[in-house]
Amino acid sequence: MSAGKYKSHVSLTQLNLNFQAELMKSGDSTGIKRGLTNYGDPEFSVYIRRAFAKAMGYADHELERPIIGIIDTSSGFNSCHHNFPDLIEAVKRGVLSQGGLPMVFPTISLGEMFTAPTTMMFRNLMAMDTEEMIRAQPMDGVVLLGGCDKTVPAQLMGAVSADLPAISLVAGPMVTGDYQGERLGACTDCRRFWRDYRAGVLDDGEISVVEDRLCASTGTCMVMGTASTMAALAEALGIMLPGGATPPAVMADRRRQAEATGRTIVSMIRKDLRPSRILTPNAFENAIRVLMAIGGSTNAVIHLTAIARRLGISLGLKHFNKFSDETPLLVNVKPSGEYYMEDLWKAGGIPVVMKELEDLLHGDAMTVSGTTVTDNLANTQHPPEWQEVIRTRERPLLENGGLACLFGNLAPDGAVIKRSAASPHLLEHRGRAVVFKSLDDLHNRIDAPNLPVTEESVIVLQNAGPIGGPGMPEAGYLPIPKKLLQSGVKDMVRISDARMSGTAFGTIVLHIAPEAAVGGTLALVQDGDMIELDVPRNRIELLVDESTLARRRSNLVLPEPQFQRGYGKLYIDHVQQADLGCDFDFL
Repeated sequence: MSAGKYKSHVSLTQLNLNFQAELMKSGDSTGIKRGLTNYGDPEFSVYIRRAFAKAMGYADHELERPIIGIIDTSSGFNSCHHNFPDLIEAVKRGVLSQGGLPMVFPTISLGEMFTAPTTMMFRNLMAMDTEEMIRAQPMDGVVLLGGCDKTVPAQLMGAVSADLPAISLVAGPMVTGDYQGERLGACTDCRRFWRDYRAGVLDDGEISVVEDRLCASTGTCMVMGTASTMAALAEALGIMLPGGATPPAVMADRRRQAEATGRTIVSMIRKDLRPSRILTPNAFENAIRVLMAIGGSTNAVIHLTAIARRLGISLGLKHFNKFSDETPLLVNVKPSGEYYMEDLWKAGGIPVVMKELEDLLHGDAMTVSGTTVTDNLANTQHPPEWQEVIRTRERPLLENGGLACLFGNLAPDGAVIKRSAASPHLLEHRGRAVVFKSLDDLHNRIDAPNLPVTEESVIVLQNAGPIGGPGMPEAGYLPIPKKLLQSGVKDMVRISDARMSGTAFGTIVLHIAPEAAVGGTLALVQDGDMIELDVPRNRIELLVDESTLARRRSNLVLPEPQFQRGYGKLYIDHVQQADLGCDFDFL
């Protein structure tokens, strides 16, 4: 991306005057005068606000500039975001170069590995924090600086509700580590090595060495997990600059993206480019196509649905299936392929993927740069022949997209499977259920020597959904019983109302809706019931007659709510089911 296109051709003083004139045409207060603290005297509010701003060293002429908020989600509990000080300085340079005044402020930070019971439970809280802090503080536009899994969707949910000019910037992925000459990527390879450790293939010393080398730098997971997926989708939605999703966290290109982001947000204020003008139904369709082409995380189905619903746009699961059927899997990155995010960056990143899909995309969709998707792709080349990371449509990894949504009596409102990371021989399967009532039950019994399980069985986990989990934890990557691992079994059909990490792999059905904890059919499954999975026909069925299910339903006792106060109670009382995006009903 050429930095030259963002350069100013007028003085900063003239930029300030031009911005102020344009911003004030609408009659709205801007900059330091926006959203005044209520003392009953607006003039006093401006006066005292300027006085306290001067306590931070700001001069009069600086306080006349348009204010750009920069959301800082760095935290000692978020390893993904440790490069944020550098990125913030780069954003500030970009903002200042265009006559804006950068103001950094914090919101909640959700570090995936450090938050209990799960970051998904707090995604909506972060979205509320983001929205309210954008509304409450004087800013004309905002840079959404996130990265780790739930931070990007939370920020987009909050920003679209606040609807000020907003642009997304992410931490970027880690670079790969290595173990005995083999490249390592968190957290697809971490799961593979942990499986080998449980099977006795690795000993304590070997798994300790792997642990030391899995995460080679700051940044998000370097495979196509949820963080990389949501970054790619933010770019596809047009709410991030082209090329912004893939540069690794430690590369200079990541800082150049940050500076360009700072320049761009100032221009977005001039053009009044709000999320509601960018995130249209066509933009979401573009994002869904990219999701399918990159073999993205199953979590993206929930997050895209939640973001869209904030704008009054309904994304049904059948909508996802339509685009999956029409869009091939092109990106050869783990867990659906063999490469890593730094390889995708070197091959051209998301712009090259979108170029290969161009005739399937809505080219007239607007983006943060003030240009359309077609404009942005005009000088982008199709996948170059020298690389194997981004395939052409003539030789895709799969003819269909990476995800499929399933329906049937076991999932009346739908379920999701990542077929690109599943075992082909298990995509059509019948097996008897081995049922676990909770995560504790799973942990206590999965490796029991007398567990009545074979490789043909279907492992079923109940009460791990939005309410039952609570928070719909990434527990859907159910462990294979140790006795089967030791006999060489590497995959089985596994079913739950939980989620799984986008880095995970296997024949795993997730997000079953309605969940068990609210009385969904999943709660009625018993040991020995026959379950049929038919991914080619988008079906999942519990092969038990309706009269038996009705009898079981009449005797069903739902679990007690896990929270009686605070945010936990708010969450339990108002969270929606997975097919609706797990947002709060009042948002």
